[in-house]
Parts: sequence; C-alpha cells; structure tokens
Amino acid sequence: MSDMRAAFIDGKDSLRIGMLEVPVPANDQVRVRIEYVGICGSDLHYYFEGANGAFVVKEPLIPGHEVSGRIDLDPTDEWSAGTPVTVHPATFGEPREDLADSPHLWPGGAYLGSASTWPHTQGGLVEYLLVERKMVRLLPESLPVRRAVLAEPLAVAMHGLSKAGDVRGKKVLVTGVGPIGLLGVAAAVAAGAADVTATDVFAEPLARARALGATAALNVTQDAVPESAFDVVLECSGVAASINTAVKAAAIGGTVVQVGMVPNAERPLNIAPFISKELSWFGTFRFNDEIDQAIALLDANPGIEDVITHVVPADDALAAFNVARDSRASGKVVVEVWPAR
Repeated sequence: MSDMRAAFIDGKDSLRIGMLEVPVPANDQVRVRIEYVGICGSDLHYYFEGANGAFVVKEPLIPGHEVSGRIDLDPTDEWSAGTPVTVHPATFGEPREDLADSPHLWPGGAYLGSASTWPHTQGGLVEYLLVERKMVRLLPESLPVRRAVLAEPLAVAMHGLSKAGDVRGKKVLVTGVGPIGLLGVAAAVAAGAADVTATDVFAEPLARARALGATAALNVTQDAVPESAFDVVLECSGVAASINTAVKAAAIGGTVVQVGMVPNAERPLNIAPFISKELSWFGTFRFNDEIDQAIALLDANPGIEDVITHVVPADDALAAFNVARDSRASGKVVVEVWPAR
C-alpha cells in the first residue's frame, strides 16, 4: 500500500481527486481508514468562495472535519485494526489558566480541513487519515459508523445548547434548520425541552425539523414568530434578519445563543430588545468535549440519523457539494469514502 486517494480544493470552484502517499503513524498517532465524511458549511465556503471568512485557500486543501471510520494501524497495538471510531477534529493550542475549561478557545489551535493555519490543516476527505491518539473516540458496538459521522456537528449543537444551561421544561426556539439547526432541535428535545419551535424560509427543512421532534415549525415568509415567548433561542442561520427575530422572540430575562456563523463585517441589528428584556446573549464556537455526549446521544437515539438525506460516493464529491448547498433538497450530505482496494 503506497498511495491513496484524496479530494482537494484548489480554490474557488476547483475540486479534484488526487493521490498522496499513505501516511505512517508515529507512536502518538493512529491511522484511521475513513468511511464517511460530512459536508459542513465551512467546506461549502472553501469550495464555492475559495475562503471561509478571512481564511483563504492558499494551497490545495483537503476538506472535511466530520469523519468516521475504523482504525487501520495503531503502532502501540492498543486498538486493533477494524475498531470503529470517530475523531475529535481539534488540536488545542497554548493553554491559558483563565480558559482552563474551554481549551477549544486557546490560541494557536487547529481544526481538520481548515485554512485558518499555515500550512493548512488537512482534513478527512481522504482514504487514510493520521490523527493524534487523544483525538480518537471509540464507538459503542451498537452505533453504526455511518450514524457516527454526525458526532462532530451534533457536538457543535450540544455545546451551543449548553450555553443556555438546563433547558428541561423550557420553551426553545431554533431559527434556521439546516443541518446544525436540525441537530439543535434533536439536542433540545433530548435535553427535555417542553416545547421546541423551528423556523426557516423553506418548507422542506421545516418538515425535517418536525420529524426530529419539533412541536411547531414556522415558515417566516408566511408565519409570524411570537415575540417574547421563548426561554431559549438557538440562532443557527447567521442571517441578520434571523438574529433580529431571535432577540425579539426571546422572553424577558431569556437567553439567545448565536450558533450560526456570521461574516466578519458590520451588520444591521436591532439590539433594543436585548437591552429592554435584559437578555443573556452568548456566542458559541465549535466545542470542547461534547463529542462524547454526542456519541452517547446518537447511540441512544437512532432517529437522529434521519438528518442524513444524501450519501454520495467520493468520486462524485462535486455532486455532494452541489446538493449540500441546497437546503430545500438536502439535510446533512455525507460522502462515502472510496471502498478499500
């Protein structure tokens, strides 16, 4: 075994399949045979725009940080070949005592499939991936490898929800039900929210939200969103109008969590309700260790796998990117990596 296939983004609208040497792990690494890779919003930005915010593709970038597969080689023989796993995609940076409980915020960290570092941190849309041993998460026997590809995005949603504290018995609003919003609905339902309402501009994602347990689904092009009605709002779209709606919809003394990423630019926002209702407003970025809770939730709730609407062969990766861009046609789009040769 001397070479392997990988997908490369060379810049805007440029995606190709190329070859690399199969990597050899050091003792503190393992080699994972990747089986599934989820397409994330950041991957879409890298392909369709050549950049994700300020992070520009400056060298061929292998996308993908939502991965699952099986151990291929462990130099220490702690884990046998074929052991099913997913991967925590972060390597944390320089420790800070004031952020001891939030290593994902330490400066200097890296994330699989990201152009935020130089050289870029290559991702998982590849046959074999080297990762640090501490990044590996073993899967329960009852959790299929395909469902486990949702562990990373579900961890993002769960981390955002955790900012609001205990949501048992509370009314939760999720604005924007793309893949992260859908997983936010599932996380809120599993956490015991009394009522979970979803909003979007399209009927198709709202139907998916209902299937995951949303008690109400509002099309904001037709339906009014109740004001001051929700204890917790997860804003998952990143659209300015939706952020304004989130602040209006939060109850007096309620909590808004900004999960959806936004451009690094000034935007027209009305924060008067934020002031008059004394809201708590949290930003949220990636996650710490919630991937472990996400694995347990995926194991306990097989229906969350319904978030996956498309599984596309890796040779058709471009088709995967195109369908993932269309929220009416797709929920979570997953690439099935090339079968072993």
